[in-house]
Amino acid sequence: MTFGSLVELLAWGIRLVMLVVVPMRRTPQAASSWLLLIFFQPALGLLLYLLIGQARFPSWRAERFAKLKPFLEEQRAKLKDTVALLPSSSENAASLAERLGHMPALKGNRMLYISDYQALFDHLVTDIDQAQNHVHLVIYIFDTDKSGQQIIAALGRAAARGVNCQVLIDALGSRRSGKQVIERLKALNVEAREALPFRLLRGRTRGDMRNHRKLFIIDGKIGYAGSQNIINRDWRPNVINQELTIRVEGPIVFEMETLFAINWYLESGELPHKMRSIPHIIPPEEGPHILQLLPSGADYSLAGFETMLVSGIYVAREKVVIVTPYLIPDSDLLVALKTAALRGVTVNIIVSKIADQLLVSLAQKSYYQELLNAGIHIHRYRDKLLHAKHISVDKRLAMVGSSNVDIRSFLLNEEVSLILYDEDAISQLRDIEIDYLKNSDELDKNAWRRRPRHHKIMENLARLVSPLL
Repeated sequence: MTFGSLVELLAWGIRLVMLVVVPMRRTPQAASSWLLLIFFQPALGLLLYLLIGQARFPSWRAERFAKLKPFLEEQRAKLKDTVALLPSSSENAASLAERLGHMPALKGNRMLYISDYQALFDHLVTDIDQAQNHVHLVIYIFDTDKSGQQIIAALGRAAARGVNCQVLIDALGSRRSGKQVIERLKALNVEAREALPFRLLRGRTRGDMRNHRKLFIIDGKIGYAGSQNIINRDWRPNVINQELTIRVEGPIVFEMETLFAINWYLESGELPHKMRSIPHIIPPEEGPHILQLLPSGADYSLAGFETMLVSGIYVAREKVVIVTPYLIPDSDLLVALKTAALRGVTVNIIVSKIADQLLVSLAQKSYYQELLNAGIHIHRYRDKLLHAKHISVDKRLAMVGSSNVDIRSFLLNEEVSLILYDEDAISQLRDIEIDYLKNSDELDKNAWRRRPRHHKIMENLARLVSPLL
């Protein structure tokens, strides 16, 4: 047998084996994209698949997560007096979210939307400076720039007062400066470590799985969740970020504390220091909002954020608004959106006209014509990268958090969302969405159809790999 024949035989062996392996635990779109790559480039496809293709964590992490079940039940029991009684229109959604993320909807919370970029850091520094017990942070990007130095300094001051500070920084998201941040924090007696570090032997199994959460907790009394990282708003050339974060007080912070504990335990094998024994409860008359925390990611059995999103769209009666910088829908979401539009529901999708990731931008544009033809309205936000991530359904349900509306956030990333149920909180979010619409341009389906042919070709080529993005 010649060398060429041996190579060809090996290539076909790869193709046939992967034809069986790839479809397991994978959406049809993702499987098709992987198989297309492997059939054209068997060796390259196999290498990439081994590096980033296995959409699950290693067995040791799954075993560690399973050991948290008694802890989660114990935490839930402490919240029994603050569980919200919801109307039937919201009760089903809250029950679904609880089954997905193991956390109930809670009454008695206060909240503040923060859309000004610097204002978030100012609030956070003030809260850290007043901390007396502990500060817990989970963050995707933590940089050493001016914004990062502001938070590092506040954490250092807190640690000097004897406040226990623990920080988790995603290894991939903060690959540029995360190790430097951790070194500086450790020098200030802040306990810091990487989330999802790449380990050759124990493995991230999929090399690009990420902890994409942005979650800050102070003393178990104050919490933050949203889209904003700890980095300057103009950290990319010619791109300025527009974000949305929610600052909360009340029982919901205990759920955030529980999620931080899960994150810390999965990385270290130990629960964080100074876990609160009881939730900090604000009386309902002082905290009018009903909130629920929804964690999602490969640790959980179902795609929590996508399941809630699709379920909400199917029960929508009047209006759905989706705000996301990255829009790569799968077939389930596409069908839900088209069905809602056919029922007469107004569907507004607000994306960013400014793009920071070329391939993702091309791929998502390939979906616009299909959505426009179905009667869905697409608005492109001008001037800034709209990095905020939230959805609202009528005035009954809204979600604000770290999750994009793409397959990566649905299946791969560790994400967290705050679910809002009361009309006042949702109305405030609607006002923010209206402001986005005022600063956006709506796409015309006929004009979009007339875009240059070479744009369509590039977009359709990018769409072929969109399930892998």
